[in-house]
Amino acid sequence: MSKSIQPTKVITGKVRFSYVNIFKSRSFQPGQDEKFSICLLIPKKDKKTVQEIKAAINAAVQQGVAEKWGGKKPGNLKLPLRDGDDERADEAEEYTGMYFLNANSNQKPGIIDMYKNEILDPTEVYSGCWGRASINFFPFNSNGNKGVGVGLNNIQKLGDDEALGGARASAEDDFEEDFEDDDLLG
Repeated sequence: MSKSIQPTKVITGKVRFSYVNIFKSRSFQPGQDEKFSICLLIPKKDKKTVQEIKAAINAAVQQGVAEKWGGKKPGNLKLPLRDGDDERADEAEEYTGMYFLNANSNQKPGIIDMYKNEILDPTEVYSGCWGRASINFFPFNSNGNKGVGVGLNNIQKLGDDEALGGARASAEDDFEEDFEDDDLLG
């Protein structure tokens, strides 16, 4: 089966997932459309994925010049690939040595494991695990903002890691000590 070449589509190498919202759509502000979304943390050492993303962004910019922005590249163009060392390393160590981008979709992405079995359990894919993503880049011109957005197509989980955002204690651990209160019944 041959794959058609789409200059704005990228299948990433191994990336870390953050802000995973891929099983149920939600809106981030009242009045906004609900979307499925994920933040991809891309290791800077993965030169192949970074190069492919930059090429796809450039293809989307060229598409925008031709179709959305009146024949020229806007000066205040919003681009999706951001440097974690510059923007987030002070807040969260998981962004150190990483680029990051946010991808979203109006449709639920396909979600599979490393053996290409569908994942149905939302607890299996979480912020902190590793995987690959199928994403596409597109130009936008909306409410005075011009830039390149990232569409989310599909997700493949490849491995587990420490959950991001702090580990949550189990109920059994929180209530390990037996409760004793002589005043409970009167």
